[in-house]
Amino acid sequence: MRSRALNGSLAAVVAAAGLFAVSVQQAHATPPGAKDVTATLFQWRYDSVAKACTDQLGPAGYGYVEVSPATENIQGDQWWTSYQPVSYKLNNRLGNESSFASMVNTCHAAGVKVVADAVINHMSAGSGTGTAGTNYSKYNYPGYYQDQDFHTCRTSISNYQDRSNVQNCELVGLADLDTGSDYVRSTIAGYLNHLISLGVDGFRVDAAKHMAETDLAAIKSKLSNPNIYWAQEAIYGAGEAVQPGEYVNTGDVDAFQGAFDLKRIFTGQQLASLKTWGASWGAGYLASDKARTFVDNWDTERNGSTLSYKNNATYTLANVYVLAWPYGSPNVFSGYEFSNNDAGPPNGGSVNACYSDGWKCQHAWPQISGMVGFRNAVAGTAVTNWWDNGNNAIAFGRGSKGFVAINHEGGALTQTFTTSLPAGTYCDVQHAGTTYSVGSDGRFAATIGANDAVALYTGGPCGTTGGTTGGTTGGGTPNPAAGASFAVNATTVPGQNIYVVGDNSTLGNWNTGSALLLSSASYPVWKLDVTMAAGTAFQYKYIRKDGSGNVTWESGANRTATVPAGGKVVLNDTWRN
Repeated sequence: MRSRALNGSLAAVVAAAGLFAVSVQQAHATPPGAKDVTATLFQWRYDSVAKACTDQLGPAGYGYVEVSPATENIQGDQWWTSYQPVSYKLNNRLGNESSFASMVNTCHAAGVKVVADAVINHMSAGSGTGTAGTNYSKYNYPGYYQDQDFHTCRTSISNYQDRSNVQNCELVGLADLDTGSDYVRSTIAGYLNHLISLGVDGFRVDAAKHMAETDLAAIKSKLSNPNIYWAQEAIYGAGEAVQPGEYVNTGDVDAFQGAFDLKRIFTGQQLASLKTWGASWGAGYLASDKARTFVDNWDTERNGSTLSYKNNATYTLANVYVLAWPYGSPNVFSGYEFSNNDAGPPNGGSVNACYSDGWKCQHAWPQISGMVGFRNAVAGTAVTNWWDNGNNAIAFGRGSKGFVAINHEGGALTQTFTTSLPAGTYCDVQHAGTTYSVGSDGRFAATIGANDAVALYTGGPCGTTGGTTGGTTGGGTPNPAAGASFAVNATTVPGQNIYVVGDNSTLGNWNTGSALLLSSASYPVWKLDVTMAAGTAFQYKYIRKDGSGNVTWESGANRTATVPAGGKVVLNDTWRN
């Protein structure tokens, strides 16, 4: 995204600064085995990140976690204040140096590498007192920079066809560091080396497009580990003077054009065209080993250039595809609900629980997190057995190790798929507890609901509960786990979630504190698969909880259902006001 596309307030202004966001997967770094998936926990406090590494990211198989900037920044509740540093002290609303270091150690113990979001193109757009107490003014940052350390162009960027204007003038009024100066380069390197000393494994270079590649290479050469993981934000623009391909010798580049195209295809064209998605698509695309793919980030979800959580099941399926397809290294964005584009994180960045207080936790959605294990298992394999219906239902294998089918049609799909999987029974990581039998001919049959998917891989876990993306599954499942598939159409406002509670211990014995949270991935339909013994007759109702724990029961009598002798009872309900 370009600054000229933004308008008005300093909020929108620095949104642009954030909009230059890169990520992980550096050309010279060695990823942890085959784990090349990043989770970007946007605006999460570092103690909350640490807990997520232990409880979610490590167990799911994420290789990296990307965290928001640690530097002292301007004061304010808005998210974009993180992108106006005033010193390189590690102290802001997300935590201090101690909590940052503790987070790194905890994530490492969970097998997750840490990538720090580094804002090194610029400083602030104004004057004041920073989050660590530093008094600063534009072009004067005590202990770090003075007037002579900034480019002499003191006007905002206005011409993206002019390289000098893009890289030497000010990104939406932010004091633009002269990264051609050896002093500036050494000062930035000192900050990055401090983070390396705390255990950081890599950097996301914010606004890389606004710095010359030679400047970034010079800064990187001064690091204690010049081969550290390094990813750069350089957004493609047709006819612009600065192009993403210029940065591949320094590190990886975020694949913004890929994200833009995914929105176009998933919302208005045919998924069948994704059969060749990747570097061969031309302008804006990079070689697979240089690209970090993603469905959305904090800037694009706000400006609407990509899909976002507001696209519900379409968004989920796009993430499933990106994680299954062998192009680039995927990054899963995990943020929070917003109606105001400037809004900062709930609770100042503290995540008390996923799906509460507006935290979306996309990285933990069963449909998405299950695909991280899928990707790790199929690493290094080619696409096999492509199938499509010429429209919005596709399926493909990854060698002999995995197979995924995605139905983005308006109705259910019944199909017998040909795979290269060995004969056997496989657990569907899209629907915990559901299994499929692949015959000696490599074939299996499935009925996949609208906006739903099936994903199988060798060694895939067989969970007992989990969310669903919608619809039903069947075919090739001689002994599916017994239980209930809950689905209820219920609208909510930010901070509210839908739960199910009932008359047995699995459903909480009518105790709202033990109610089961449903997944909002297919909003306004909320879903959950629950395992219960065959033949179990039960009563249940849906409840709505807000961020403060207040409970609203749906109206009417208790609902009733009975688990069949085999499989799940499928419940398609509507909230009763």
